[in-house]
Order: sequence, then C-alpha cells, then structure tokens
Amino acid sequence: MSAWRALALLLATALAAPALAQDKVKVPSLDRIDGAAVQLVGHWFEVAGGAGSRRPAVLLLHGCGGAYDRKGELSSRMRDYAALLNAQGWHALVLDSLTTRGVAELCTRQIGARPITQQHRRLDALGALVWLAQRADVDAARLSMVGWSHGGSAVLAATNERQQDVARLPVRPRAAVAFYPGCSAELKRGHRPVSPVLVLVGESDDWTAAAPCTELAAQSGGEMRTVVYADAFHGFDGSAPPRLRRDVPGGVNPGQGVTVGGNPAAREASRREMLEFLRARLAP
Repeated sequence: MSAWRALALLLATALAAPALAQDKVKVPSLDRIDGAAVQLVGHWFEVAGGAGSRRPAVLLLHGCGGAYDRKGELSSRMRDYAALLNAQGWHALVLDSLTTRGVAELCTRQIGARPITQQHRRLDALGALVWLAQRADVDAARLSMVGWSHGGSAVLAATNERQQDVARLPVRPRAAVAFYPGCSAELKRGHRPVSPVLVLVGESDDWTAAAPCTELAAQSGGEMRTVVYADAFHGFDGSAPPRLRRDVPGGVNPGQGVTVGGNPAAREASRREMLEFLRARLAP
C-alpha cells in the first residue's frame, strides 16, 4: 500500500469513528478579572497510554461561532478533529473561550464591538498550553495548537514572539496550524513565530482573505507556510455546501455578506496537510 493510500485510509477510519470519551475540565486562562484567572470550559479527549505514558497534546481553538452547535453540544468539527488527532495517539483539548464570559457568538458583531478580542484568545491559548504542560499524561515538549477562523487568528497571536506574554511564556508549542485565519492584524504588527506555523486558506475566501496570509508567511523567515486551496471559501473543511451569510458585518466586501461552506477536495487535502505537518513535528 502506498503512503498516500495509507494516509487516506487513516483519515477515513478516524472520521468514521466517534472521538474517545471526553471529560469536561476547567482550564485557567492567563486573562484575569479582579486578579483571578478566568476559568474556561475545556473538553478533554484523552488517549489511553498506560501508567507513566506521556503523549503529545493538541489544543483546539474554535471560531467566532463558538465550540457548540445549535443543540448546545460540542460541534461536529471539534468532535471530528478530536477523533482524527486521537487516532494519531495524541490527546486533544477543545477550549471554550466564550461560555465563561457569557458570550454565545462573535460572528455577527462588528470587530471593534466584540467583547472578546484576540488579546483574550491569546491569553486563553497560552493558559491552556501551561495547563497541558502540567499534566502527568502529556509530553510538555510535544504540544501543538490548531485553530479555525477567529481561533486561527488566535493561533497566530499566540505564536508571535513580538507579544511580550508569548515571549515570556516558558511553554511553547512545537507546531501550530491555522485554518483560514484573519492575517491582517499580525501582518501590520509583524510576526516572529516561536514555532513552525502552517496556514491553510481558501483562494475564494471573502471573509478572511488569503493574500495577507501569503504575505505574512513570506515575511516569517521560513517558519510559516501558507497553502491556498483553489475554489475554496471560508470553512472549506466543513461538510455543508457554500452559502451566503448576510448576518456577518465584516469581510472583504462589508455589507454584502460572506460565503461559508465546504469544498470536498480542499477538506481532504487540508486535513492531510495538517496531519503530515503535525506528525513530522510531534514525533518523539
């Protein structure tokens, strides 16, 4: 069997199976209110490894719509990726940055009016890395992050050494992946990655454009790589067909809505790209 067919079979098997049992946990953010750390909700997907076994762990950061579906259950995207990562032998932590702060979603709010900013998301991600590194079943030297959209932007923010809290943190991910993030803010600030970063974007994305991400990677000194998928919109790794969302005020063409939906070819290719990237860097 070829390497490509073996990987395709692994993808199909992992996505067909449910994720392992999850535990609801409390994860302290580095964000503080009245001097106390904000306690975030986390969903921990553990890979059993036997006593004394330390495994890699991947932090999953949701987009502006939050970590849950309309029924209040963890979204299919979060569950699918947790299963995919568990199949590799890696623990997965889905971090909920909204519920504790009393926010349901951010997508329909103007960016300047959002109560949860990239500073909050960055501090949440850094706090989660510390939480992971302190676990007895996690190999603190083999941590990673994966984020989508608003969470993808959080990945960029949490790996930028120009941010003082990132530079000071003793825990660092070995790799990070950002699906269709907004790259403009980090492009203006300047981005010096603390670890290799893979950015996966859609060529037709009219919510978070691909061009700033391509330019950001070109300035990263080789530590960031951007892959652009043809005919792919925002959320190209989903299963629902593309649709126009007029309730989103931002985007490339403000006031005209944004297109969100899956592209089967881009979905398969991006997951394969993500796994190959992480496997190469989370190996012992």
